[in-house]
Amino acid sequence: MATMKDILAIKGSQVLSISPEAMAQEAAVRMKEHKVGSLLVMSGGAMVGIVTERDILHRVVVPQCDPCATPVHEIMTSEVACCQLNTSVEEARGVMKNRRLRHLPVLDEADQLCGMVSIGDLNAHDAHDQELTIHVLREYISGRA
Repeated sequence: MATMKDILAIKGSQVLSISPEAMAQEAAVRMKEHKVGSLLVMSGGAMVGIVTERDILHRVVVPQCDPCATPVHEIMTSEVACCQLNTSVEEARGVMKNRRLRHLPVLDEADQLCGMVSIGDLNAHDAHDQELTIHVLREYISGRA
């Protein structure tokens, strides 16, 4: 059974972050530059929240706030759902589905940040497993296995 440790071994552990004092405009620009949908909000090395495209849409764009004058700490989600390195892909997918999340920070046993997984990472992992299974079954059916 694959775990978040396996996913991070493939995708890497780089996590993009932003300060709570940064403006929403900077967060949006950084997400666009890196082609990601979220940034962890870090203060003094500690995770204090997450800001997502959805946060910017609902808390800046729709209420017509000035993104250059709206700090990230006013629009971020403070209660961040996380998982552990030993969390299974299935369990992480369940959390994401039930809580309607697309990004999940991964913590180690000491609750230190190790990386972040997205629903796309989980889907890519599952697709790879299914492709491998299909290949093996085709080889078996054709008598080459």
